[in-house]
Amino acid sequence: MIFSTLEHILTHISFSVVSIVITIHFLTLFLLVDEVVGLYDSSEKGMIVTFFCITGLLVTRWIYSGHFPLSDLYESLIFLSWGFSLIHMVSYLKFKKRKNNLSAITAPSAIFTQGFATSGLLTKMHQSAILAPALQSQWLMMHVSMMVLGYAALLCGSLLSVALLVITFRKAIKIIGENNNLSFSLGKIQYMNERSNVLLNTYFISYKNYYRYQLTQQLDRWSYRIISLGFIFLTIGILSGAVWANEAWGSYWNWDPKETWAFITWTVFAIYFHTRTNKNLEGVNSALVASMGFLIIWICYFGVNLLGIGLHSYGSFTLN
Repeated sequence: MIFSTLEHILTHISFSVVSIVITIHFLTLFLLVDEVVGLYDSSEKGMIVTFFCITGLLVTRWIYSGHFPLSDLYESLIFLSWGFSLIHMVSYLKFKKRKNNLSAITAPSAIFTQGFATSGLLTKMHQSAILAPALQSQWLMMHVSMMVLGYAALLCGSLLSVALLVITFRKAIKIIGENNNLSFSLGKIQYMNERSNVLLNTYFISYKNYYRYQLTQQLDRWSYRIISLGFIFLTIGILSGAVWANEAWGSYWNWDPKETWAFITWTVFAIYFHTRTNKNLEGVNSALVASMGFLIIWICYFGVNLLGIGLHSYGSFTLN
């Protein structure tokens, strides 16, 4: 009873704090007042509080359930939310002296997953139950934790790629709009194009464009690093799952829906790394692949659970 009450308290605290963090980000985004009232520091402290609250929640559930809290969809969603918070903590500690806007990605991701986990759809899973026979193995912690951490990192990296695409295409649309409004003669346009090419070679771009260029480069760099980490976790998770499957079911691979979509996810991000090796394809093209991977991950992690079939059906739920 005490552990259950403590779990509910930690859940509500973490959900409330991360909601405040998102509100702060909206204020800093639209009102640009972070430098005046120090809202940025408040959002960073809020994510730290969220991380420790979710950590305490998982530890509490681990203690009173007697097993690692990754036995159903509810627990994996809480762990996924913890993974988003962990990614933010790592970036915060690494770039403590510099402004880090990664919480603009991790905070909404954490509140989305935790909000769904605590919704009425998964009420039956809130109470810890005895592990299914297939999950009573030491491989549970190794396999599922690596997979969920891999999902968290890949989702964050993919969202950064989506942000890169939004900035890039927004700039392209703006340029097209400006070109459509031109009312100069053809000769003058040609002259201006020639002159602009000279200026482009000498000065490259204006300060505003240079800032946008730096931002897109930073997003691309961060996306690559986080996706690389997630890809390693995903690979370890798939390999450990294959070993566990051989022990439990006598076969390393059974083409279960979950296994199939995990392989598709791995393949998509392998293609992402392949595009990164080609200088002509990196940047926007690799970001397009990562954005597609964002949808594939959700199908693998969540969509397959809606089917309720296969060897991983213990993680499914019904909407009724």
